[in-house]
Amino acid sequence: MIQTIFTQPFLDQQPGTSGLRKKVSVFQQSHYLENFVQSIFDSLKGFEGKTLVVGGDGRYYNRVAIQIILKMAAANGFGRVLVGHDGILSTPAASCIIRKNQAFGGIILSASHNIGGVKGDFGIKYNIGNGGPAPESVTEAIFAHSQTIHTYKILTAPDADLSKVGFSKLGDLAVEVIDSVNDYAQLLESLFDFDRIRELLTNGRFRLCIDSMHAVTGAYAHRLFEQRLGASLGTVQNGESLEDFGGGHPDPNLVYAHDLVARLFGDNAPDFGAAFDGDGDRNLILGRHFFVTPSDSLAVLAANATLVPAYRTGLAGIARSMPTSQAADRVAAHLGIDCYETPTGWKYFGNLLDDGKITLCGEESFGTGSNHIREKDGLWAALFWLNILAVRQQSIAEIVQEHWHTFGRNYYSRHDYENLESDRAHALMDNLHGILPTLKGKQFRSQQVSYCDDFTYTDPVDGSVSSHQGIRLGFTNGSRIIFRLSGTGTQGATLRVYLERYEQNAAYHQLDPQVALRDLIDIAEEVAQIRTFTSRATPTVVT
Repeated sequence: MIQTIFTQPFLDQQPGTSGLRKKVSVFQQSHYLENFVQSIFDSLKGFEGKTLVVGGDGRYYNRVAIQIILKMAAANGFGRVLVGHDGILSTPAASCIIRKNQAFGGIILSASHNIGGVKGDFGIKYNIGNGGPAPESVTEAIFAHSQTIHTYKILTAPDADLSKVGFSKLGDLAVEVIDSVNDYAQLLESLFDFDRIRELLTNGRFRLCIDSMHAVTGAYAHRLFEQRLGASLGTVQNGESLEDFGGGHPDPNLVYAHDLVARLFGDNAPDFGAAFDGDGDRNLILGRHFFVTPSDSLAVLAANATLVPAYRTGLAGIARSMPTSQAADRVAAHLGIDCYETPTGWKYFGNLLDDGKITLCGEESFGTGSNHIREKDGLWAALFWLNILAVRQQSIAEIVQEHWHTFGRNYYSRHDYENLESDRAHALMDNLHGILPTLKGKQFRSQQVSYCDDFTYTDPVDGSVSSHQGIRLGFTNGSRIIFRLSGTGTQGATLRVYLERYEQNAAYHQLDPQVALRDLIDIAEEVAQIRTFTSRATPTVVT
C-alpha cells in the first residue's frame, strides 16, 4: 500500500559540492531522509517506469536508508531499481552502472572521506543519467522543493532482501540486486593492459601495498589486485568494509593514511602504495619513500597517457579544479590541447566530458578521473599508474623527477584548518573580500600581486555561471595563494589555503615543499590574518 505522509520542511537541506552531508543523528530524525528523497523525486520529470541505481559506501545507516529509498522509489513510480549487493556500491561503480544500463539516474549514499559510525557522518547525493553528480540547476531545484515540502510517498512493505544477488518486487517496482564489483571491474579491464600489469605484479621483484581503509573498496581491491592481477594475498590491507571504517578516518592523505605512509617511507618499503577513501573515488599514490601530489599525479598521467590502451590515440583535453596546481596546464600546452580551469566539485567536469572537450580531469583533493565514467575514480588511478610503471620499468620517483626535469616543478601544498567556528571562518573570508580591491600591485616580501579576485567560472558548454568559488592571489612570477571554505564537512567550517610556486631550475627540485613555499605561507598569514580570525597557530592537516 502506498502511503502519503504529512511532514514539515527542514531548513538545512542545501546540498553542498557533493550532496547533502550531516551527522548520522540528523538523518535519523523523523522524516529527514524521506523529505530529501522526496525532494529529489519532485525535482525530476519523466522517470515513471525508468531505472534508478542505488547504493552506498557501507557506512553506518546505509542499510536503513536504502530500504527507505527503495520503498519511496516504488511509491513514486520508478519501474526498476538496481541496487548493490548488501547495499554496497562505490561511487565510481555506481557511475559505471548508471551509464552501462542507461538508467534515469542514481542515488549514492556516502559522506566520502568523512568519518563514519553511529556518531559519524552520513550523506546522500543524486547522480543524473550521464553517471555524474547533479549540476547546480538540479541541486538548487532539490533544495527549493525541500523548503516547501508537506508530504512524501512511501510504500508499506517488508524490507527487500539485499543479501542475495537476484530479483524481487516491492509493489510494482522491480528490485534487482547486482554484484557490486563485476560491471565496474570489466570496465577497468577494458581500459588498461591487465596482462602487462599482471606481469609486473608477479615478477617476484615488484611489491605492492593497497590500503582500503576499511571502506568500500575492499571487495573491489581484492577482486582486481589479488584475484585478477595475481598480487599476493595480503596485498590489500584493511580490506573488510566496516560501518565505522574500523574507527579510522577514511581520507587518503598523508595524515589519515598514516599506516600506509609509514610503510612506504620505512625500511624495506614496497615499490608502490595506494589508498582510497570511504566511497572509493579518491586516491593516494606513493612510491618507495616518495609522495605523488594529486596535482602532479594528474600531470604525469596526462604526459604518459598514450602508454595506456584506452588513451593510446591521445587526449582531447584536460581539466583541473581552480585550486589544483598548474602542472597539468604545462602538459596540455606541450601536447597542444586545451586545459580547463573549473570550480571545485566533480560536477563541473561533466559537461566538458560529455561534449568531448576533455579526456582526463582531476582535483588537488586526491581525485583523478577520465571519460570512462563521470566521477573521480581511485582504483582507476592506481591501475593507470601501474600500467605506466609496467611499460616504463622505472620507479615512481624516477618517473616524477623526469617529469619535473621536462616541465619544471610546481611546488604545491594545501593547509587545512578544520572544525573552525563558522562565524570566525566567514569573518576571515569577508575581510579578504573587503581588501581585495587594495591588493593588486602590492609587494609582499619577494612577491608582487599581479591579480586578485573571487573566481567565477563560465561553463563553455552551456554558458552557466558559477561565482564566489574561491579567492585567488596571483603573483608576477606565477605563484598563487587561494583561500576557500570547504563544502564537504558536517560541522563547523574548514578553511583551505592553497599555495603554489613554479620552479624551472632542476637544481632546486628536491626542496621540501614547506620550505620552498615558506614565503607564500607567511604571506597567506599576513594577508588573511588567519591566527587573528581563527585563533589557530597551525593548520590541522598539511598535504
